[in-house]
Amino acid sequence: MLHPSYSDLINVVNSEVEPGDTPIINSRYSIVIAAAKRARQIIGGAEPELIEPGKKPLSMAVEELYQGEVKILSEAEGTEEEDN
Repeated sequence: MLHPSYSDLINVVNSEVEPGDTPIINSRYSIVIAAAKRARQIIGGAEPELIEPGKKPLSMAVEELYQGEVKILSEAEGTEEEDN
């Protein structure tokens, strides 16, 4: 059993979105892609936000998303940050 569940992760990630706005993550596919991208960053040498010995990179990435330690940017926000 996956803990936290997909729906829990989606709710946490979208918790900062104002009512009526488009959610950042709206499908299981999107949350899986976000977690995999963060896990690849950790494997590539990025410092994990939560240090938990013995955990694999994907488990650390999921936990970071669930704890709100990592923010997922929408495509529009990502483009704005690249421009600056």
